[in-house]
Amino acid sequence: MGECEPRNFIRPCLLLLLRERPAHGYDLVERLHAAFIDDLDPGGVYRTLRAFERDGLVRSTWTTSGSGPARRTYSLTVAGTQCLRHQIELLEVTHHLVHLFLARCGEASLVSTVGGEGPRRPGTGP
Repeated sequence: MGECEPRNFIRPCLLLLLRERPAHGYDLVERLHAAFIDDLDPGGVYRTLRAFERDGLVRSTWTTSGSGPARRTYSLTVAGTQCLRHQIELLEVTHHLVHLFLARCGEASLVSTVGGEGPRRPGTGP
């Protein structure tokens, strides 16, 4: 489960966002923050993108718009799409195992929704 540990959840999230459309790093940081991760390290996003490119999961091109500096735009490769599918399979297994675990905790009266708020997004509280 190493690839799907919470600290690595950024990987499938980035791959999914790039599957939706090519994007530059800042756009990906904004979309990750809005959709998945509140406590986001932008530097980690760029490091992950560089690793993805090194591993052939994404490719980048420099694009310019009328004003402003050139931006590196990332797009998913075929290998990146295959990696995303693999990540989804791992997350499905993890989801199933977490569901079984929490059901058993509930049977043992161990499940707690802190403050009655239910589940939280990563990085949103204690």
